[in-house]
Amino acid sequence: LRSLIDRHLDRYLLAIGDRLPAWVHEGFDILPKREAIEGIHRPSDREAFERSRRSLAFEELLLLQIGLLLTTRDEPGEAHAADGPLTEGFLAGLPFELTGAQERAIAEVESDLRRPIRMMRLLQGDVGSGKTIVALISALRAIDADFQVAFMAPTEILAEQHFLNLSRLLAGLPLRVELLTASTKGKEELKRDVEGGRIDLLIGTHSLIQESVSFSRLGFAIVDEQHRFGVVQRSLLEEKGEKVDLLVMSATPIPRTIALTLYGEFDISMLDELPMGETRISTHWVASSRRDEVYAGVGKLLSEGKRGYVVLPLVEESEKVEASAAVQVAAELERRFPGIRVGLLHGRLAPAEKSDAMDRFRSGDIRLLVATTVIEVGIDVCDADFMVIEHAERFGLSQLHQLRGRIGRAGQKAVCYAIADAKTEEARRRLRAFVENSDGFVIAEEDLRIRGPGDLLGTQQHGFLSRLRAVDLLTDFELIRAAREAAHRIHREEAPEDLKEEVKRRFGEELKWLRV
Repeated sequence: LRSLIDRHLDRYLLAIGDRLPAWVHEGFDILPKREAIEGIHRPSDREAFERSRRSLAFEELLLLQIGLLLTTRDEPGEAHAADGPLTEGFLAGLPFELTGAQERAIAEVESDLRRPIRMMRLLQGDVGSGKTIVALISALRAIDADFQVAFMAPTEILAEQHFLNLSRLLAGLPLRVELLTASTKGKEELKRDVEGGRIDLLIGTHSLIQESVSFSRLGFAIVDEQHRFGVVQRSLLEEKGEKVDLLVMSATPIPRTIALTLYGEFDISMLDELPMGETRISTHWVASSRRDEVYAGVGKLLSEGKRGYVVLPLVEESEKVEASAAVQVAAELERRFPGIRVGLLHGRLAPAEKSDAMDRFRSGDIRLLVATTVIEVGIDVCDADFMVIEHAERFGLSQLHQLRGRIGRAGQKAVCYAIADAKTEEARRRLRAFVENSDGFVIAEEDLRIRGPGDLLGTQQHGFLSRLRAVDLLTDFELIRAAREAAHRIHREEAPEDLKEEVKRRFGEELKWLRV
């Protein structure tokens, strides 16, 4: 093998050219490509090998970042923010202090809204970090400038919850907030009011991107849980207005290296502080043989007036089987806890039934809610105090963290039981990491270590990442940041044609489908 490598290097090395500008090599200590390829195959020592790897990785990352910037960056825009009575009145009446991270993110979004270049910003934060408030204050800036705002969520439950929460927060301010989903009554009249500019903030699901929905003056679009939407769906929302500014939000923390790699065309705002300070949730991994002990603890919590969730894993083969399992568990819990009203929430319920279950749980009428992972994203019942996750070994690490984020949301003490018999080392690592960590960004990094980028991101995105052959997504954060910086400068100065051609050759169609 050694002689084969040497023979090919001797034959082809001199034919390898270098497309990177001289200032890139000098400013970022990057070897010329010919030198880097020879150095990685014939290193004099470990340090020489690492410098060569780093140089090749930098080029891969730089080409990717340039490709992302070429597709969407610096599109002409319009200023969509103004100082005005709505924002000032809302901030004056805010019943809590914003965190430093929230204030920083609000300033970043507002700065983008005031520029004549289209905003494309990713807002990511841990569970309970206060992304919705950042989005709402930014929305008020746009409404103060006489623009409409669209807020799209992936499910009816989440859209309805945003509508209820934002309506409550905005009560008393002279603006109109409405909800549009498949279940909304009086849709035609509502659509006429949107088109006539009589609705300031429209919250909804995919219903917002229907052809029949027209805005009078849409200036700002917010997409919650953006990974649940494809590029096409997001584009359809943006096309509802002229030069619309876009804020996408993710409550699933993404490892920093992957965020910078996959979202190169987005500016990124991070919420890395929790409004309530440190989480007060205690997490326990319990073997299934001790299930009765867990439910004895649940009985004690219920006797103290607490409420909580019992979460079941999805059954991929059949929603019908999944619903049947949920019904059986609910019946068992009703027998175990007579006098406690048990509710059900699963994928086969009609939207109205799901809303009813959530309303009754929120009011305290239902004290124990048996649910599938339909509650994973965004469900916000502040008074939920405990959670039991059945068959926790079937859940991914980030998914477990998202579920746990549904409890203790008012800062109260809460408890999470993960009932699991982990039969593989990977499952044991996942559950240990879940019990030992409460920081979503730490959990995201650990998830990357355990599963690797392929399983973490899914097939399409992994197909793309597999082309990054020299990059180490666990350790190359600073290198990714440097490549991003260089790409922005190259893009500002107009990328040379040979670099553009290399981007197309190397990544081609994958750039188009990166986040579908």
